[in-house]
Amino acid sequence: MKPWILGLTGGIGSGKSAVAQGFIERGVHVVDADHAARWVVEPGRPALAKIAEHFGEGVLQANGELDRTALRKLIFADPEQRRWLESLLHPLIGQEIVQVLARAESPYAILVSPLLVESGQRQMTQRVLVVDTPAELQVQRTIARDQSSEEQVRAIMQAQASREERLRHAHDVLVNDRDMAWLDAEVERLHNFYLTLRGGQP
Repeated sequence: MKPWILGLTGGIGSGKSAVAQGFIERGVHVVDADHAARWVVEPGRPALAKIAEHFGEGVLQANGELDRTALRKLIFADPEQRRWLESLLHPLIGQEIVQVLARAESPYAILVSPLLVESGQRQMTQRVLVVDTPAELQVQRTIARDQSSEEQVRAIMQAQASREERLRHAHDVLVNDRDMAWLDAEVERLHNFYLTLRGGQP
């Protein structure tokens, strides 16, 4: 039987990766949209050539790879440019995700995506799990992890769906505001529940 697909999302610094890792350790096939986004812009793939043509050589590193920092500065400063980039990449990322999910052999598979709600990737899933974290904690964690400025983190949070919007689409919510042991116990609880579902429905 084909595995059903769980969408796993949450804002920056919410702990999506830690939650995804917990499911991987339990044998669940996980595809990360951020990884797919990196695969589609690898050197030699058509998307990278189009990006360089549009934004100029300044978005390439000396070795021909995409300079993500340079590109991020350009698109966060200009919503129009961000929309252009999204219209190029979202369909390609979608195709990549579909191909990788098709190889899943676990009872259910997970699509991890920070933009699950706003990119329309939610349509690929039968159920949505939101990792929810108080905004101030998101900011603290992201600054500690990425050494970003508070201003940068808040700009990224602004560009993502609001907490309310994400929660509106959630079938399940995991509030990640405690320690790792508690988080792991929650993943175990959800995993056991998901194993009882057919097509993502009780």
